Amino acid sequence: MLQAHGLACDRGDRRLFSGVDFTVPAGQWLQIEGANGAGKTSLLRILAGLAGAADGHVTWDGRPVAEARDEFHAQLLYLGHAPAIKDDLSALENLQSAAAVAGRPLAEADALAALGRLGLAGREDLPSRVLSQGQRRRVALARLLCSGARLWVLDEPFVALDVAAVEQLCAILDEHLAGGGLLLFTSHQAVRLAAPGNSLRLGR
Repeated sequence: MLQAHGLACDRGDRRLFSGVDFTVPAGQWLQIEGANGAGKTSLLRILAGLAGAADGHVTWDGRPVAEARDEFHAQLLYLGHAPAIKDDLSALENLQSAAAVAGRPLAEADALAALGRLGLAGREDLPSRVLSQGQRRRVALARLLCSGARLWVLDEPFVALDVAAVEQLCAILDEHLAGGGLLLFTSHQAVRLAAPGNSLRLGR
């Protein structure tokens, strides 16, 4: 279970949001909504431990994240708005490199299977610089199939995906939730997930 308690965020001398409270239990999702500049990405970064909150705190399974940081990060996969793909590496190399950095060595067969499911069969060994924006996004999303993390925090995961890829990603997210995973994400588009969930709008 992930819980936010009175979270607030400042940008310079401007407060983006305050008093943000929510609970996301296992098997459920939370979509963060709001206009541009409302603080959606800032909230995700606070939840992922990449930025500090001006006020409030986050708990994971009832414990403050500040007191269980290593355990929390071991269960977290954060994908930012940018794909974070290295141009000189192939899709396969990018996936294996990301897994190594996360401390989760990835077998080549598993990496190839993940890339294949995301529609990248036949492109696994191409330099990432020759891939389209949508294909680069799929390389990043293939990490979802390899991480083993319970908590997925995704910033605009549907950007640059066509209709078929959006449906495919929704199926992957539903599988994660059906297995007891948790999901927080931002999106400017309506998303249909079979699992139960809620939305939180910033800037009201």
